[in-house]
Amino acid sequence: MEATIAENLNAVKARIAAEAAAAGRDAAAVRLVAVSKTHGAETVAEALDAGHRVFGENRVQEAAGKWPDLRARYAGVELHLIGPLQSNKAREAVALFDVIHTLDRPKLAEALVRLRDEGVALPKLLVQVNTGCEPQKAGVLPADADAFLARCAETWKLPVAGLMCIPPVEQEPAPHFALLRKIAARHGIAELSMGMSDDYPVAVGFGATLVRVGSAIFGRRPPVAGAGQ
Repeated sequence: MEATIAENLNAVKARIAAEAAAAGRDAAAVRLVAVSKTHGAETVAEALDAGHRVFGENRVQEAAGKWPDLRARYAGVELHLIGPLQSNKAREAVALFDVIHTLDRPKLAEALVRLRDEGVALPKLLVQVNTGCEPQKAGVLPADADAFLARCAETWKLPVAGLMCIPPVEQEPAPHFALLRKIAARHGIAELSMGMSDDYPVAVGFGATLVRVGSAIFGRRPPVAGAGQ
Protein backbone atom coordinates (compact mmCIF):
# COMPACT_ATOMS: atom_id res chain seq x y z
CA MET A 1 0.00 0.00 0.00
CA GLU A 2 1.28 3.47 -0.90
CA ALA A 3 2.22 5.62 2.09
CA THR A 4 0.04 8.62 2.91
CA ILE A 5 1.34 12.17 2.79
CA ALA A 6 1.22 12.28 6.60
CA GLU A 7 3.32 9.11 6.77
CA ASN A 8 5.79 10.52 4.27
CA LEU A 9 6.11 13.72 6.29
CA ASN A 10 6.81 11.74 9.44
CA ALA A 11 9.42 9.64 7.63
CA VAL A 12 11.24 12.68 6.28
CA LYS A 13 11.19 14.40 9.66
CA ALA A 14 12.53 11.23 11.31
CA ARG A 15 15.37 11.06 8.77
CA ILE A 16 16.21 14.72 9.37
CA ALA A 17 16.32 14.08 13.12
CA ALA A 18 18.57 11.04 12.65
CA GLU A 19 20.99 12.87 10.35
CA ALA A 20 21.08 15.88 12.66
CA ALA A 21 21.89 13.64 15.62
CA ALA A 22 24.65 11.93 13.66
CA ALA A 23 26.15 15.34 12.88
CA GLY A 24 25.88 16.50 16.49
CA ARG A 25 23.17 19.00 15.61
CA ASP A 26 19.82 19.83 17.15
CA ALA A 27 17.09 18.53 14.83
CA ALA A 28 15.04 21.63 15.66
CA ALA A 29 17.66 23.69 13.81
CA VAL A 30 16.61 22.07 10.51
CA ARG A 31 13.29 23.20 9.07
CA LEU A 32 11.45 21.16 6.46
CA VAL A 33 10.06 23.12 3.51
CA ALA A 34 7.46 20.86 1.90
CA VAL A 35 7.67 21.63 -1.82
CA SER A 36 4.09 21.75 -3.03
CA LYS A 37 4.68 23.11 -6.54
CA THR A 38 2.42 21.56 -9.21
CA HIS A 39 0.31 19.81 -6.56
CA GLY A 40 -3.31 20.85 -6.18
CA ALA A 41 -4.81 22.48 -3.13
CA GLU A 42 -6.50 19.35 -1.84
CA THR A 43 -3.27 17.36 -2.01
CA VAL A 44 -1.51 20.13 -0.10
CA ALA A 45 -4.37 20.18 2.39
CA GLU A 46 -3.43 16.63 3.39
CA ALA A 47 -0.07 17.93 4.58
CA LEU A 48 -1.75 20.85 6.32
CA ASP A 49 -4.18 18.47 8.02
CA ALA A 50 -1.14 16.52 9.23
CA GLY A 51 0.07 19.67 10.99
CA HIS A 52 2.76 20.85 8.59
CA ARG A 53 2.89 24.59 7.96
CA VAL A 54 6.05 25.40 5.95
CA PHE A 55 5.73 25.08 2.17
CA GLY A 56 7.69 25.97 -0.94
CA GLU A 57 6.41 27.05 -4.35
CA ASN A 58 8.33 27.56 -7.57
CA ARG A 59 6.14 30.05 -9.41
CA VAL A 60 4.41 33.22 -8.25
CA GLN A 61 1.37 32.67 -10.48
CA GLU A 62 0.75 29.14 -9.23
CA ALA A 63 1.11 30.19 -5.60
CA ALA A 64 -1.29 33.10 -6.12
CA GLY A 65 -3.92 30.71 -7.41
CA LYS A 66 -3.51 28.17 -4.63
CA TRP A 67 -2.47 29.69 -1.34
CA PRO A 68 -4.86 32.54 -0.45
CA ASP A 69 -7.73 30.06 0.02
CA LEU A 70 -5.51 27.58 1.87
CA ARG A 71 -4.26 30.31 4.18
CA ALA A 72 -7.83 31.28 4.92
CA ARG A 73 -8.50 27.69 5.98
CA TYR A 74 -5.27 27.00 7.88
CA ALA A 75 -3.55 29.36 10.32
CA GLY A 76 0.19 29.74 10.64
CA VAL A 77 1.29 28.92 7.10
CA GLU A 78 4.80 30.05 6.10
CA LEU A 79 5.29 30.21 2.35
CA HIS A 80 8.70 30.11 0.63
CA LEU A 81 9.47 31.05 -2.98
CA ILE A 82 12.13 28.60 -4.16
CA GLY A 83 11.99 29.22 -7.91
CA PRO A 84 13.47 32.04 -10.01
CA LEU A 85 11.81 35.41 -9.55
CA GLN A 86 11.32 37.85 -12.40
CA SER A 87 11.81 41.46 -11.38
CA ASN A 88 8.38 42.41 -12.70
CA LYS A 89 6.81 39.85 -10.35
CA ALA A 90 8.61 41.19 -7.27
CA ARG A 91 5.63 43.13 -5.91
CA GLU A 92 3.32 40.15 -6.18
CA ALA A 93 5.95 37.82 -4.69
CA VAL A 94 6.56 40.08 -1.72
CA ALA A 95 2.83 40.12 -0.99
CA LEU A 96 2.55 36.32 -1.18
CA PHE A 97 5.72 34.90 0.35
CA ASP A 98 7.30 34.97 3.79
CA VAL A 99 10.73 33.90 2.50
CA ILE A 100 12.33 34.34 -0.93
CA HIS A 101 15.23 31.95 -1.60
CA THR A 102 16.22 33.25 -5.03
CA LEU A 103 17.64 36.76 -4.87
CA ASP A 104 20.40 36.48 -7.48
CA ARG A 105 21.00 39.67 -9.48
CA PRO A 106 21.16 43.46 -9.18
CA LYS A 107 17.96 44.11 -11.14
CA LEU A 108 15.93 42.03 -8.66
CA ALA A 109 17.69 43.61 -5.68
CA GLU A 110 16.87 47.06 -7.01
CA ALA A 111 13.21 46.09 -7.52
CA LEU A 112 13.06 44.97 -3.90
CA VAL A 113 14.71 48.19 -2.75
CA ARG A 114 12.06 50.24 -4.60
CA LEU A 115 9.31 48.30 -2.86
CA ARG A 116 10.96 48.77 0.52
CA ASP A 117 11.34 52.49 -0.12
CA GLU A 118 7.60 52.65 -0.81
CA GLY A 119 7.05 51.29 2.68
CA VAL A 120 6.45 47.66 1.69
CA ALA A 121 7.67 45.16 4.27
CA LEU A 122 10.03 42.69 2.60
CA PRO A 123 10.09 38.96 3.33
CA LYS A 124 13.18 37.18 4.57
CA LEU A 125 15.70 37.10 1.72
CA LEU A 126 18.16 34.38 0.71
CA VAL A 127 20.70 34.67 -2.10
CA GLN A 128 20.84 31.80 -4.57
CA VAL A 129 24.37 30.69 -5.48
CA ASN A 130 24.88 28.70 -8.68
CA THR A 131 27.53 26.44 -7.14
CA GLY A 132 27.79 24.32 -10.29
CA CYS A 133 28.22 27.34 -12.59
CA GLU A 134 25.48 25.89 -14.80
CA PRO A 135 24.52 28.31 -17.59
CA GLN A 136 20.88 27.22 -17.61
CA LYS A 137 20.44 27.71 -13.88
CA ALA A 138 19.72 30.88 -11.92
CA GLY A 139 22.00 32.08 -9.15
CA VAL A 140 25.06 34.19 -8.46
CA LEU A 141 28.28 32.51 -9.58
CA PRO A 142 30.52 31.52 -6.66
CA ALA A 143 33.26 33.88 -7.86
CA ASP A 144 30.78 36.76 -7.72
CA ALA A 145 29.03 35.85 -4.47
CA ASP A 146 31.21 37.89 -2.10
CA ALA A 147 30.81 41.04 -4.17
CA PHE A 148 27.06 40.56 -4.56
CA LEU A 149 26.59 39.98 -0.83
CA ALA A 150 28.65 43.09 -0.12
CA ARG A 151 26.41 45.14 -2.43
CA CYS A 152 23.32 43.74 -0.71
CA ALA A 153 24.66 44.92 2.64
CA GLU A 154 26.39 48.16 1.74
CA THR A 155 24.69 49.52 -1.38
CA TRP A 156 21.13 48.25 -1.18
CA LYS A 157 20.90 47.78 2.60
CA LEU A 158 19.09 44.51 2.02
CA PRO A 159 19.53 42.12 4.94
CA VAL A 160 20.42 38.67 3.59
CA ALA A 161 19.34 35.95 5.99
CA GLY A 162 20.73 32.98 4.09
CA LEU A 163 22.10 31.31 1.00
CA MET A 164 20.51 28.69 -1.26
CA CYS A 165 21.90 26.27 -3.82
CA ILE A 166 20.77 23.48 -6.14
CA PRO A 167 23.70 21.18 -6.99
CA PRO A 168 23.95 19.75 -10.51
CA VAL A 169 21.95 16.53 -10.67
CA GLU A 170 24.85 14.48 -12.06
CA GLN A 171 27.36 15.54 -9.40
CA GLU A 172 27.93 14.60 -5.80
CA PRO A 173 26.15 17.24 -3.72
CA ALA A 174 28.58 17.33 -0.80
CA PRO A 175 31.18 19.68 -2.38
CA HIS A 176 28.40 22.10 -3.33
CA PHE A 177 26.99 22.11 0.18
CA ALA A 178 30.48 22.63 1.60
CA LEU A 179 31.07 25.57 -0.76
CA LEU A 180 27.78 27.22 0.20
CA ARG A 181 28.57 26.79 3.90
CA LYS A 182 32.01 28.35 3.37
CA ILE A 183 30.59 31.41 1.61
CA ALA A 184 27.97 31.83 4.34
CA ALA A 185 30.60 31.60 7.07
CA ARG A 186 32.64 34.39 5.47
CA HIS A 187 29.65 36.71 5.73
CA GLY A 188 28.21 35.61 9.06
CA ILE A 189 25.09 34.28 7.33
CA ALA A 190 23.08 31.78 9.36
CA GLU A 191 20.51 30.21 7.04
CA LEU A 192 21.51 27.53 4.54
CA SER A 193 18.78 26.36 2.17
CA MET A 194 20.13 23.19 0.62
CA GLY A 195 19.05 19.63 0.08
CA MET A 196 16.07 18.20 -1.81
CA SER A 197 14.36 14.80 -1.86
CA ASP A 198 17.41 12.93 -3.13
CA ASP A 199 20.11 14.61 -1.07
CA TYR A 200 18.60 16.29 2.01
CA PRO A 201 20.25 13.79 4.41
CA VAL A 202 23.66 14.88 3.08
CA ALA A 203 22.67 18.53 3.36
CA VAL A 204 21.74 18.16 7.02
CA GLY A 205 25.26 16.87 7.70
CA PHE A 206 26.68 20.00 6.07
CA GLY A 207 24.64 22.39 8.17
CA ALA A 208 21.42 22.93 6.22
CA THR A 209 18.85 24.92 8.19
CA LEU A 210 16.20 24.62 5.46
CA VAL A 211 15.69 21.50 3.34
CA ARG A 212 13.32 21.62 0.37
CA VAL A 213 11.58 18.25 -0.04
CA GLY A 214 8.80 17.60 -2.52
CA SER A 215 8.58 14.17 -4.13
CA ALA A 216 9.54 12.30 -0.95
CA ILE A 217 6.40 13.83 0.62
CA PHE A 218 3.88 14.27 -2.19
CA GLY A 219 5.13 11.71 -4.71
CA ARG A 220 6.39 12.48 -8.19
CA ARG A 221 4.95 15.67 -9.53
CA PRO A 222 2.53 15.80 -12.43
CA PRO A 223 4.09 17.60 -15.42
CA VAL A 224 3.16 21.26 -15.78
CA ALA A 225 3.92 23.15 -18.95
CA GLY A 226 6.24 26.06 -18.29
CA ALA A 227 7.06 25.00 -14.74
CA GLY A 228 10.39 26.16 -13.38
CA GLN A 229 13.35 24.08 -12.35
